[in-house]
Amino acid sequence: MRPEGTTSKPANQRPTFLMCPPTLYDVNYVINPWMAGNVHRSSREHAATQWQQLHTALAGIAHVLLVEPQPGSPDMVFTANAGLVRAGIVALSSFHHPERQGEEPHFRRWFHESGFAISEIPRATPFEGEGDALFEADGSRLWAGHGLRTLEDSHSHLTGLWDLEVVSLRLIDPRFYHLDTCFCPLSNGDVMYYPAAFDAASQQKIEARYTASQRICVSEADALRFACNAVNVGPNILLNQVSAELCARLQSRGFHVIQVELTEFLKAGGAAKCLVLRLSEMDVTHAA
Repeated sequence: MRPEGTTSKPANQRPTFLMCPPTLYDVNYVINPWMAGNVHRSSREHAATQWQQLHTALAGIAHVLLVEPQPGSPDMVFTANAGLVRAGIVALSSFHHPERQGEEPHFRRWFHESGFAISEIPRATPFEGEGDALFEADGSRLWAGHGLRTLEDSHSHLTGLWDLEVVSLRLIDPRFYHLDTCFCPLSNGDVMYYPAAFDAASQQKIEARYTASQRICVSEADALRFACNAVNVGPNILLNQVSAELCARLQSRGFHVIQVELTEFLKAGGAAKCLVLRLSEMDVTHAA
């Protein structure tokens, strides 16, 4: 059911994103393979420097809002997992792991105070926000991951909320535990993804909706650098450091590639997209 009091952003407004300063960031527990062996091994100083570089790059092309980090929630820095936003409505995340469930009231309060209509996802059907759900650049379709952290049953809630096609994709590699770690719809209609992260049926769904020329399949090496965990704003792509070959492929399609070292966040299983939540509609303006 669509919440009351929904609003939409003006079409000409700069894209708006939410970030959380890494003041309290740390690897305090293990809830994905990247965290194993990295508990308390991240440098808060280096993380702050890397986060600031990403923030500065994004603020140069978009409007960035901040949510304050809260004690006991070291992963709040990964704001993409807070929820999924469209037309002034947020489908608030219902985290699978208890370690992150404490973030929910903090994000709920921020969205409420910021004027968003809030739609709750039941605890029985875990859903982890934009980490596992990504809109097509033109807003016509929602790609939704499941199998590791989000339950497929939660996708019916999203279908009813925005009345659009939801394509469910099953994730099978624990290293790519969220959809945004291995799949990135791009503003020119292409998609950048790592096929081996999906089961065969999901690969077929992707191939049915994108032509061969639209599919940018990244190598395992680039996938492990979280190349697909990218923030795309019009012709700009912000992402962790990737191979020269992938960078050249993106540039050949008209993209301006902005690489930011995010190694401290990889220790927790996150990179550029994990650190950013889109609050406004997709900007599909792209110079080919």
